[in-house]
Amino acid sequence: MSLQNQIKIWLLLLAVMILGLWVFRGILLPFILGMALAYLLDPVADQFVRWRFSRLWASVVILAIAISIFATAFLLIVPLALQQAIGLAFRLPGYVNQLQDLANERVPEIFAALGEERVVQFQNTLAELLNQGIGIVGGLIAQVMQSGLTLINALGVIIVTPVVAFYLLLDWDRLSLTFDSLLPRQHRDEIRDVLADIDQAMAGVIRGQGAVMIILSVFYGVTLSFAGLNYGVAIGLTTGLLSFVPYVGFLTGFVLSMGVGIVQFWPDGIMLAVIFGIFVVGQFIEANVLYPNFVGNSIGVHPVWLMFALFAFGLIFGLIGIVLAVPMIAITGVLVRFAVRKYKSSALYLGVDAEGKPNEPEA
Repeated sequence: MSLQNQIKIWLLLLAVMILGLWVFRGILLPFILGMALAYLLDPVADQFVRWRFSRLWASVVILAIAISIFATAFLLIVPLALQQAIGLAFRLPGYVNQLQDLANERVPEIFAALGEERVVQFQNTLAELLNQGIGIVGGLIAQVMQSGLTLINALGVIIVTPVVAFYLLLDWDRLSLTFDSLLPRQHRDEIRDVLADIDQAMAGVIRGQGAVMIILSVFYGVTLSFAGLNYGVAIGLTTGLLSFVPYVGFLTGFVLSMGVGIVQFWPDGIMLAVIFGIFVVGQFIEANVLYPNFVGNSIGVHPVWLMFALFAFGLIFGLIGIVLAVPMIAITGVLVRFAVRKYKSSALYLGVDAEGKPNEPEA
């Protein structure tokens, strides 16, 4: 089969997959979460098998432990975080107004240095940008909520996800061998290498980044709460959950924390320094300990592409798009790097003909 026909087949399969995601986007969430949970727990199940557990009992025990942990965390943390998130959402416009009043009251020298007209112009421009940003994010959230958080998905996440995860975890090795046996023999080794890179990227996304998000959520939630910051749990969870896009989680949490902290603690500079120090320590731990050890260079995608993927997938596929955006962009990154390597080893890039002789430049 020629390379041109192979490309056509792969593009056709990609188009079918995208169409399937779009058509069934309203019911796919529990199945995607079940696959992710099975993938996350497969190494643990393999370890249990090495301890002489059967695959059945290993799957039952591991899934029971995982469900117990998730259920406990849901019952203990989610109600408090949801209550604080709703309270913060209602209070946020008031905090912004108080910050503006405080700035106008405490920093009058800005008006003298820049001129009142320029300051007013800057404030209007900033307010317009904030309104546009809030409108875009609000529209995205509304689209996601409308397309994803249906009753079917809510019940599916609770009931279907554990069932899907159990059966996939039970048959994971057999399914992997079956898929491997279907690979084209002529290109099997090359495809295996690409799949190994994809597995490394997915491990970085699901296992590594998932662990980083949980650790950062706990760190920021606990430390900000102990510091006495209003809505510390909600801000901490937001910071941790947004950390899969580099610096976005940190900047979001830092701006929210310092904004709330200034309104709450001003003029107590010590408490503001404590909040500032929490984020300095958190960023140091994330950049120098968590990210290198849990994620490393496995994703290999620029943060701008991550943000673009989140908005694009969210607008097109809704909630399921948000869930799939980062894994899909990580896989795309692997495939693009593979395509670049193939291009750089091709006759087109090297400037040689089929026999390896240099091509003569056209007259």
